[in-house]
Amino acid sequence: MNSIILRVAVQVLFPLLLVASLLSLFRGHNEPGGGFIGGLVAASAFILVTLSGGVAEGERRLRMPPLRLIGAGLSLAFIAAVVPLFFGHAFFEALWTDLYIPIVGKPGTPVLFDLGVYLVVVGVVCKIVFSIADDN
Repeated sequence: MNSIILRVAVQVLFPLLLVASLLSLFRGHNEPGGGFIGGLVAASAFILVTLSGGVAEGERRLRMPPLRLIGAGLSLAFIAAVVPLFFGHAFFEALWTDLYIPIVGKPGTPVLFDLGVYLVVVGVVCKIVFSIADDN
């Protein structure tokens, strides 16, 4: 789509959507949000870039092939599930640290799992959109 209005809007909206997606990701433990919703918001930022500048621009802004994002996300989710086994807990049991980080909260295996979901959602949605846009 060759629209100057869309291109200018994307320049403003792209960073805002990425920040909103990260806030949604990290506040998702106790309030609405989380990896899935945060991933969808981040993917919408890359969809806007793809609509305004084409697939090459979307891939350039993503900086990593979508399939690699999916693999990294699945790996993080698997690690979050397996780590409790090394501490004598059940598979997928939540482990939290006593450390508190502003915005993130208390890091633990659920945060790691949410981050994995976030990466998988961004990778899958971007792969689908890039594939559809490439066919046109």
